[in-house]
Amino acid sequence: MLIGVDVGGTNIRVLSVDDDDHARVTMRSSAPTPDDADELAARIVALVGDHLAADTVEAPVGVAVAGLAHRSGTVHYSPNIRCLVHYPLASTVAAGLGHRVVMGNDANAACWAEYRIGAGRGVDDLLLVTLGTGIGTGMIIGGRLVEGAHGFAGESGHMVIDQHARAHHTGQHGPWEMTASGTALMSRARSAVESGQLQLHSDLSPTAFAAALANGDAAALAIVDEVAAQVALGCANLIMVLDPARIVIGGGLSSLGETLRAAIDRHIASVVLGAQYRPAVEVVLATLGDDAGAVGAALWARDAQEKFSK
Repeated sequence: MLIGVDVGGTNIRVLSVDDDDHARVTMRSSAPTPDDADELAARIVALVGDHLAADTVEAPVGVAVAGLAHRSGTVHYSPNIRCLVHYPLASTVAAGLGHRVVMGNDANAACWAEYRIGAGRGVDDLLLVTLGTGIGTGMIIGGRLVEGAHGFAGESGHMVIDQHARAHHTGQHGPWEMTASGTALMSRARSAVESGQLQLHSDLSPTAFAAALANGDAAALAIVDEVAAQVALGCANLIMVLDPARIVIGGGLSSLGETLRAAIDRHIASVVLGAQYRPAVEVVLATLGDDAGAVGAALWARDAQEKFSK
């Protein structure tokens, strides 16, 4: 058995998974994310403790956190979990459990899971792009997760695409996630509703927008295409730097399915320099959904001694 923890701004998710090639989820639990770091660590210890009590095997424990998760096990920056900044989360949880704990970034964890058992299987050069409130990325190059010197690699959502654009909530001007995230799509949808271009059968929500898209609403299709073009712009930059064989699209926005995937694929081909001379980069949808971060953290814990090698 393996145990993975995904610490987000709203909830803590804990999964027990089989220690085999399928990593089947055998137990799951969750709880709200507290605003106090000590309370948060204690909550993780309690949740994981329940999972450990359900199995006699000494299970590795991996923790994925939204933010700059330093190799030391301390979070250096997390705009959505501010109480964790400079807090030694990994060592505190390890002391509470009496287990070794491996910690890393949540998008990197999700990337590792998709590479190992999800949509990334079969290639050793992979890019995961998670489209949600913001944009997270994970990168596999030559079968290894790209962590960087400190564990901070993969913050591609904050790449500046247009330095002359208005300021983002981070203070940056024109970062990628400002125009290509789920937040950006819903902002466009809100403007379309207010102008009368987009007609919904209920108040604006991701579910209502998805329903309009499924019904072939022209305004909804146009919004998805506009956001897909922005997603493709950032992906094109990463393609030219990393040369991946496959891009996996995850996060909440990926629930829009083939309409989004096909649009991103089409736009990438139009913005990658020398695309006609390159093998096409495959664009696919993630398969692990909300479990990816915790499953990836569990696999991290198992694979830590191998330094993320195959």
